[in-house]
Amino acid sequence: MNVTVASSAGFCFGVNKAVNTVYEQIEKSRLPVYTLGPIIHNAIVVKDLAEKGVKVINSEEELEDIKEGTVIIRSHGVSKNMREKLNREGIVCVDATCPFVAKIHRIVEKDSSEGAVIIIVGDPDHPEVKGIKGWVNGPYHIINSPEEAKRLKFEPDEKITVVAQTTYNHQKFKEFVEIFKQMAYNIKVCSTVCSATEERQSEALEIAQKVDAMIVIGDRHSSNSRKLYDICKNRCKRTYFIETIVDLKTQPFQSVSDVGITAGASTPKNIIEEVQNYVRNEF
Repeated sequence: MNVTVASSAGFCFGVNKAVNTVYEQIEKSRLPVYTLGPIIHNAIVVKDLAEKGVKVINSEEELEDIKEGTVIIRSHGVSKNMREKLNREGIVCVDATCPFVAKIHRIVEKDSSEGAVIIIVGDPDHPEVKGIKGWVNGPYHIINSPEEAKRLKFEPDEKITVVAQTTYNHQKFKEFVEIFKQMAYNIKVCSTVCSATEERQSEALEIAQKVDAMIVIGDRHSSNSRKLYDICKNRCKRTYFIETIVDLKTQPFQSVSDVGITAGASTPKNIIEEVQNYVRNEF
């Protein structure tokens, strides 16, 4: 069996930075270590951190109950209000926000303060999008489909700034850009889908077009992993979304000669290697 593994598969820069930050704090901090939400969307990594004593804060109410400790902001970032809540006595705040996400925060804060309406292209329930909207000083819209974009109406003299969730489907965002170009408004489009996401999606698409079966490795709660699955499934009908090698053992690969493997930005390297070795040696 021929196996092609995407070179871009696995931890991106932002995720790697966030995960390493937590492990560093475990080693150096004498106080309890917390993360605002799971540090990444990967149950295996989160479980390992929990076994090392790291606790996950899931709400502002839980944060208020903490009297001392180190609180780590994950790569998705948080709202400005949440960031300010962390600046209080007894709390050491370590910011592991992905630099690409932090850039979006600066854009929407600046432009909205200057009177622009902000349009965020992304999943309204995703923590990154929730954080981005928390930096807007004025009106904003969150859209996740071309239909929603076409329904937007503005005054002729309104300034509009468009940003995208960093892990958004790059090709789909290009469709939004075309819609915005057709609008006779004062629209500034900021291409904020990060380069690592674009590279990962492009490479996955290229591999999926050439193989008999495609394996996408990622956590079920990982937005970028689900998007990889959708991209691959559109080109390779035998595309399988798995979290670990355990899921792989239930899939039929006996009649396959070429297999492609990619993985989301929150998938550890050791899991990718386990899957790769299993496919090479068992089929």
